[in-house]
Amino acid sequence: MAVVRPRFAAQSRRMCARVSAVVQFDYDTKVFKKELVQFADTEEYIYRGGRDKFNLLPEAFKGIKQVGVIGWGSQAPAQAQNLRDSFTEAGMDVKVTIGLRPNSPSCEEARQVGFTEEDGTLGEVFDVISKSDMVILLISDAAQSRLYPRILAAMKPGATLGLSHGFLLGVMQNEGAEFRDDINVILVAPKGMGPSVRRLYEQGKSVNGAGINASFAVHQDATGTASDLAVGWAIAVGAPFAFCTTLESEYKSDIYGERCCILGGVHGAVESLFRRYTRQGMSDEEAFRESVECITGPLTRIISRDGMIGVYEQFNDADKKIFEEAYAASFGPAMDICYEIYEDVACGNEIKSVVNAVERFDKFPMGKIDQTHMWQVGKKVRAERVEKDIPINPFTAGVYIAVMMATVQTLSDKGHPYSEICNESIIEAVDSLNPYMHARGVAFMVDNCSYTARLGSRKWAPRFDYILDQQAYVAVDNGSAKNDEVISQFKSHSVHKALASCAEMRPPVDISVGGEGDDTGVGAG
Repeated sequence: MAVVRPRFAAQSRRMCARVSAVVQFDYDTKVFKKELVQFADTEEYIYRGGRDKFNLLPEAFKGIKQVGVIGWGSQAPAQAQNLRDSFTEAGMDVKVTIGLRPNSPSCEEARQVGFTEEDGTLGEVFDVISKSDMVILLISDAAQSRLYPRILAAMKPGATLGLSHGFLLGVMQNEGAEFRDDINVILVAPKGMGPSVRRLYEQGKSVNGAGINASFAVHQDATGTASDLAVGWAIAVGAPFAFCTTLESEYKSDIYGERCCILGGVHGAVESLFRRYTRQGMSDEEAFRESVECITGPLTRIISRDGMIGVYEQFNDADKKIFEEAYAASFGPAMDICYEIYEDVACGNEIKSVVNAVERFDKFPMGKIDQTHMWQVGKKVRAERVEKDIPINPFTAGVYIAVMMATVQTLSDKGHPYSEICNESIIEAVDSLNPYMHARGVAFMVDNCSYTARLGSRKWAPRFDYILDQQAYVAVDNGSAKNDEVISQFKSHSVHKALASCAEMRPPVDISVGGEGDDTGVGAG
């Protein structure tokens, strides 16, 4: 059985916004070797992935004849193909079957990458669920909230339910529902959008270890094999390393993180910076380079390898002062929004907001977010881009890193472990999401994600934009931004050590994403 130390005092008391005073998760596996890693001043268990571990997959998936992947959204195409490829490479006779509605337009997309009715790898949702030994549920969060009673009822006794997001647990907690006690319930949550998961897995075929990190959890172990299935699943979809969490901790940190610096926060920050720079007299093209291009280009690369502190340390003294002023002015306002987001997620409000929004789609479909003048300017800037000439603007760096640090600090205040904090607020942003905005703009980043993420980004980006413009930049302009204590706390923060530990386990390659007219790293195929 899975061991979680310490267990939450009362899983049902979700109104409490804090995860736990001290969080350390430990799941016992028989097939895979865990490793104790130092993250700042704490130790956590991780499992390393890589193709050299594929020989362990047959034992981990012992007794599994069919894995049903339900849905075809952001994650499903990537995970289904990665699992199929990994099982083949490991010499396993495990069928990966896609479950979709019979008339779904996604059926043709699945056929294009080799899942077909003729060979039994493409079928109707509930037929696939009833025949599968492991069901990986990758339909939209809103669809899960509607269909979970039928899905659970259709599963075979002793089967395994696999989730890539803890959202369903939040819905069930809101409704007072429980999972069937005769099934396993596990989670593997790659820390990146589906196209990133597939693209880096493909790159990993030539470079062992390339991939997207993942968290994993065992919520319920009915068969005694759930931990090995979870770790095996993480390795099979290409995770370079997998870290322990719980369904509750995952959905809180994940839904929260994508509304903060991963999607909503960075979108709001660059909109506010672009306007500020044009007001100061920059040309539109220069303002775009000094805001968006600065973040998605050089800042992203530096943070990925050397952390946030690495950005600060490469500045000269004059630029450090500009960074400090922008950071000190932006950190407090960003914390205000981050706390609000976390507590709305923790109490269930944000989950209800997503479900309600999806139910309005027939009247109010989701609008586009890249049609404004700023993002049209971006197309021209990207077409003329010379990568080495992208500037590193210290003011932009201060604002962006303040939003990132506010995301980090809130998760820390709420009791999340550093492996989760680093991945949900920093690594996912710089190694998976930002490269997509760098390639084709904000919509290409946001709208390659789930409906939950897309809705959250649209809802909260304007809040970050507003509070930075109304509070942070006003403080800079009136000379009241200086705050030595805030800067001292940034420079000495333990997250820098934790992120350095993560950097040591970083995959050896960067994701390759094509720009306009180049579909490299895009979509199901």
